[in-house]
Amino acid sequence: MAKGERKRAMRGRAGRMQGGRGSGRASTGQVRLWGRHAVEAALKNPERSHRKLWATREGVASLDGELPSDFPVEWADGADLARLVARDAPHQGLVLECAPLDDVFLEDVVGDSDAPVLVLDQVTDPHNVGAILRSAAAFGAAAIVTQDRHAPPESGVVAKSASGALETVPWVRVVNLARALDELAEAGYWRIGLAGEAETTLAEALPTGPIALVLGAEGEGMRHNIAGHCDALARLPISDSMESLNVSNAAAVALYAIATRKR
Repeated sequence: MAKGERKRAMRGRAGRMQGGRGSGRASTGQVRLWGRHAVEAALKNPERSHRKLWATREGVASLDGELPSDFPVEWADGADLARLVARDAPHQGLVLECAPLDDVFLEDVVGDSDAPVLVLDQVTDPHNVGAILRSAAAFGAAAIVTQDRHAPPESGVVAKSASGALETVPWVRVVNLARALDELAEAGYWRIGLAGEAETTLAEALPTGPIALVLGAEGEGMRHNIAGHCDALARLPISDSMESLNVSNAAAVALYAIATRKR
């Protein structure tokens, strides 16, 4: 933010919460977020309904923005906050309880631009999903798409790994991933699945126009049925000395390739 630019106001709605340590999903059905970037982004997101903030005074002072005067803050020390989050989670003096984000549907995010869509097939590690959200935000992806049964829930771990991108990148959850890929094809997307065994490199496979980039879980890769719903399979040209990349690293490299392709 440029010096002198007016700080964006924080937002909030009062409420109560009960529950202890966990991954970031409170027993009341709310989501618990921690860390400065995740909490700050959620406070600035007008689509979020906020319930309560547990914080140290240093944590609140680190925020880029002003909390409303009636925002429900419970002052606490670091040890108290550590009991509200996942073990050893770096809360940075801030723990926020808020409502989950509203559902986003595929038709809401496709067709308006050539921005890529990332489709994740059984990527279940919340750290990886969060890191992919962060790369998606960095390279201007339109959305990520996951199958609801084979993806982590919205949580503090995802939000912390996403470093604020959970609030800005639409996350579409679908029942049937193959059907979603068919809908993307009908909307004009060229579906490219990343597969280490593919003969074609990603650079060679990139067309003009919108792309749906499909990534499978580490180890297993894409399921056969999902690969069959891709228009092309491509690999990243990594060294023979390394078998594969972490799925979040592969997503970042592929998004960079898409962003810098020749039109």
